[in-house]
Amino acid sequence: MDLGSTGGVSRFVRRFSTTTGSPVVTFAGVPDVILPVLDEAGSLPWVLARMPSGYRPIVVDNGSSDGSARIAANLGATVVSEPRRGFGAACWAGLLGATDDVVCFLDADGSLDPADLPTVADPVLAGASDLVLAARRGARGAWPAHARLANRVLAHRLRRASGVALTDLGPMRAARREALLDLGIGDRRFGWPLEMVVRAAAAGWRVDEVTVAYRPRRAGRSKVTGTIGGTVRAVRDMGEVFRTCT
Repeated sequence: MDLGSTGGVSRFVRRFSTTTGSPVVTFAGVPDVILPVLDEAGSLPWVLARMPSGYRPIVVDNGSSDGSARIAANLGATVVSEPRRGFGAACWAGLLGATDDVVCFLDADGSLDPADLPTVADPVLAGASDLVLAARRGARGAWPAHARLANRVLAHRLRRASGVALTDLGPMRAARREALLDLGIGDRRFGWPLEMVVRAAAAGWRVDEVTVAYRPRRAGRSKVTGTIGGTVRAVRDMGEVFRTCT
């Protein structure tokens, strides 16, 4: 592998220890970042500006009416159109449109900082994990009580059903693209994030968790946590995943 290349799957960076002066080779990746988008014009400029160097944003427009796709394209993102509504449908379209070996998923509402993506992706790039999820540490006002409760219940049920010790089913995560395709994730709605973890656990993947900050979204209202109805729909879709996949 070319240690100086940034055009392939990954690159190595040579640094030096501050204590011994000896060279230390660290693993730095350049994954594709899939961002499902439905009317996020107010948040996209901040999100794309915070993207780590070398990480390629793929904005999957899921039927926006506020010019989100145009804004993303003007800011240099790759834009994929997925007219079939559904969080999972957008994620799947982005996965098919990605080309790098490692892919990340991230909400485009600004509640999670793209600058934290290396913390999530590095264990996958280094071969230490197969799937890494970001556990959200919520700031005041970031997480409505009904959504926090639903997430805890789902995480507990996941631990009992699969043995995977996660505390959160958050949207920021990283894994290898071909392996994700091979999992055969079928849900195209809000059950997608859960089904990914359930199928990964069943396949014997090393699933890990890191902690990141979670803030109020930059603009607008969440399609899931913003209303009780949205949370109920997400829980219903995830309940269907538990019934069919566990």
